[in-house]
Amino acid sequence: MNFFRGVMGGQAAGPQPSGAETIQKLCDRVASSTLLEDRRDAVRALKSLSKKYRMEVGTQAMDHLINILQTDRSDSEILGYALDTLYNIICNDEEEEQDENAQKQADDLGAQFTEKFIQDPEHVTLLLSLLEEFDFHVRWPGVKLLTALLKSQGVQVQGVILVSPMGVSRLMDLLADSREVIRNDGLLLLQQLTKGNAAIQKIVAFENAFERLLDIITEEGSSDGGIVVEDCLLLLLNLLKNNSSNQNFFKEGSYIQRMKPWFEVGDDNSGWSAQKVTNLHLMLQLVRVMVSPVNSPGATSSCQKSMYQCGLLQQLCIILMATGVPADILTETINTVSEVIRGSQVNQDYFASVNAPSNPPRPAIVVLLMSMVNERQPFVLRCAVLYCFQCFLYKNQKGQGEIVATLLPSTIDANCISAGQLLCGGLFSADSLSNWCAAVALAHALQDNLTQKEQLLRVQLATSLGKPPVSLLQQCTNILSQGDKIIRRGSKVQTRVGLLMLLCTWINNCPIAVTHFLHNQENVPFLTAQISENLGEDERLVQGLCALLLGICIYYNDNSLENYTKEKLKQLIEKRIGKENFVEKLGFITKHELYSRAAQKPQPVFPSPEQMLFDHEFTKLVKDLEGVITKAVHKSSEEEKKEEEVKKTLEQHDNIVTQYKELIREQDAQLKELKEQVTSVTTQNEQLQATITQQLSQIQQHKDQYNILKLKLGKESQSNNQGDSSQVNGLQTEELSQLREEVEELRKQLTQLQSQLGEKDALINTLKSAPAQTIDGSTEGSGNPELLQELEALRSQIQSQLAEITQLRTERRELLSRAEAQSSDTVTSSDSSIDAAKVAELESRLAAQISETEKLKVGKATYPNQYVPLFYLFFLSEFSSSLSSCVVQGSRAELEQQLASAQSTVAILQTEKAKLQTDVQESKKEQDDLLMLLADQDQKIHSLKQRLKELGETVEDEDDLDTRDQTDDDDEEDDEEDED
Repeated sequence: MNFFRGVMGGQAAGPQPSGAETIQKLCDRVASSTLLEDRRDAVRALKSLSKKYRMEVGTQAMDHLINILQTDRSDSEILGYALDTLYNIICNDEEEEQDENAQKQADDLGAQFTEKFIQDPEHVTLLLSLLEEFDFHVRWPGVKLLTALLKSQGVQVQGVILVSPMGVSRLMDLLADSREVIRNDGLLLLQQLTKGNAAIQKIVAFENAFERLLDIITEEGSSDGGIVVEDCLLLLLNLLKNNSSNQNFFKEGSYIQRMKPWFEVGDDNSGWSAQKVTNLHLMLQLVRVMVSPVNSPGATSSCQKSMYQCGLLQQLCIILMATGVPADILTETINTVSEVIRGSQVNQDYFASVNAPSNPPRPAIVVLLMSMVNERQPFVLRCAVLYCFQCFLYKNQKGQGEIVATLLPSTIDANCISAGQLLCGGLFSADSLSNWCAAVALAHALQDNLTQKEQLLRVQLATSLGKPPVSLLQQCTNILSQGDKIIRRGSKVQTRVGLLMLLCTWINNCPIAVTHFLHNQENVPFLTAQISENLGEDERLVQGLCALLLGICIYYNDNSLENYTKEKLKQLIEKRIGKENFVEKLGFITKHELYSRAAQKPQPVFPSPEQMLFDHEFTKLVKDLEGVITKAVHKSSEEEKKEEEVKKTLEQHDNIVTQYKELIREQDAQLKELKEQVTSVTTQNEQLQATITQQLSQIQQHKDQYNILKLKLGKESQSNNQGDSSQVNGLQTEELSQLREEVEELRKQLTQLQSQLGEKDALINTLKSAPAQTIDGSTEGSGNPELLQELEALRSQIQSQLAEITQLRTERRELLSRAEAQSSDTVTSSDSSIDAAKVAELESRLAAQISETEKLKVGKATYPNQYVPLFYLFFLSEFSSSLSSCVVQGSRAELEQQLASAQSTVAILQTEKAKLQTDVQESKKEQDDLLMLLADQDQKIHSLKQRLKELGETVEDEDDLDTRDQTDDDDEEDDEEDED
């Protein structure tokens, strides 16, 4: 019944269950229910009770909730309820107002539940895996729960996340979530994750965190953005502070350049909201983290250089000189500029050139010093200006000289206020804080600069009308000795401490200044009186500083004053003070509680003006001098003499060592220069060797080509002079064998023609010995008019053929003369040899025609009345014997046939003549081209020889090569003769 009443909404009779009992039932329901809806309802009920019954839910339901996270991954709603419930029992509710005891109990309870949750590292890994779910109801509660775990037990949770695979990468993905709620809570999560863990800081930085954070800052409006910009800047500070690796990564990634637009605040500075002030304050702190004096000098210098090159320093100076800037932003800007220029000569020179937008323009240094010596300015602002001035003079001898020069008589301008005038005004004003700040600032102008210490001794001050001027050193000691007689605002000890620090810095390591100080007869008695008196607690620091000043006068005394030599000063201390008492008073400085605070960092940070007593650089000076002054006071005169002798010896030795060092430096410089020269010469030599090798190979190729051409020319000339060589007229052996076969065929034809000629000669002889009637018959036959006409026609044709043969002879002579001229040239190609073969063939044919023509001439001489060829006479003899008309007709046909063959022979000869002329022209062109090529090769060979001679190589001239070749040819001929 109770179950149905619960379902129907009714109330059971009897007492109501307590919260613990209800939670126990809900836990049982979560553990035992099989339906997802029942488990979801039970977890929802636990969530609603988790804030009121935090202890009960945490102790009874935590294991069941973790089991839900492991088993019900498919249902995002129940996962969200479980994560919210765990967040409520682990997170301390900061919104409720509780007393200290209740808050402490809540913190302890949250720490206990956190420790219970992270006892098993798998729980944290499970939570990290749930962050991969994109569902809003799972991812957002998971981010809040992990943030609460980190706040409660940060170191342990960081260790689990660090060893979890891809743990940091999963958290970095939150910054890319499009839902701003998750992205913003992801920033808070990463802030807690990166606190004090350098390894996680490096992993986050290399997960492209800088790029993402800077993009978010730009999207949110930079300095004008809201709380998201503040969260991004806090995360950047966590990643960069005291992490040199991330700082170097930030610088190398050119992210410093992206910081410059943050400080472009514009001229309208009226709307400075509280969030904008906070954002800009964090941005300035981020710049200071990159150039902090505690960083390595190399990294700081590199960042300072980048900030100047990208214009960030210039933008900070604009804010520095702007109007309407809130005081805390102006103060932080001054501190930021101070550390950006500290120790960087380029940045210090730029800062010296910055002018304030006033009429007339004044240097920014002067404007800042005016604020420092003005007692109406805020204390933190005056401290910031002093720090800026110290950073401007840090390792800046040029700046130190410029400040001291404004105090010298030759450079004082009465029409404008200078830095030196402001420092003197602050040094002698009625405000003790101004006295201290001016004294420390002037001491920094003399720090480690012997030249300026000596120059400052020339400064003269006009105290009042009618009195002579006094030196600045004397005026400081006068103010110091008057002490309580001068009415001042603030701590009187502060003024005296400031002046003593200035005097100690001034005369330290400067014997001339020590002499000037001791020259005043009142200074040493004043110091001994101050040291020997038993003063109060506040005056002990003054006693210690007086002992330090007197010890410096002993240690750096050059004994130029007889009354105040080292020995007499030590005797004075021993008689009036006592050595042990002197050393004890000297130790008051380092035992002061403010001494160790000032020695920690260069920036003067004091909670109140009264605690502003020590300067950081002065603490270094005290640390260096305390031991040596103690030894100097305890040493006897004999020991001092020995020490002086040792010093002199050491000085001589140091001088010798210095000379040798300079000599070694010079030799090193010379050696380095010579090594560079040797390296350059070696490279040049290698290049020249490569060039020479290449040129030698080219020369060898040209020599080979030259020898081959020369050999070809020699063989061709030999083949022209000797017919039995392996080449004839430039022809190769294959062509030569073919020509030989043609010659054999021509010889056979010649033998046949000679046999035919013999037969015809025999026929002619028989015709000559023929009877007279044959001649008469032939005469009668010749009387035939038709036959005579035909004979006349044949004679005319024979005359024309003779004229053509004569023309061919003349052309043959011209061709022969041209061939001889071409054969006399140095180079003959294979084509010209082929032309010569053709010429020889034509000559043979022409000789055959000439022989036939001679035979015709012989026949004409034998038979003067008949101009017919010899073989025609044979047919005429047969005509005269037979007198047959058919025979006459046959002789006529045969004569016509012979005439046609002669005409065809003439045409063939003319065609071959034209072809031969074209071949001759082509061979001429080829010879000209070859001559041009040879001329170019000779020119290249000549230039290469000249270059080789310039490089020192031995080169044989062409005449030597010709002589050697001629000698080789002679040797070969001699060898051949010997073989014959």
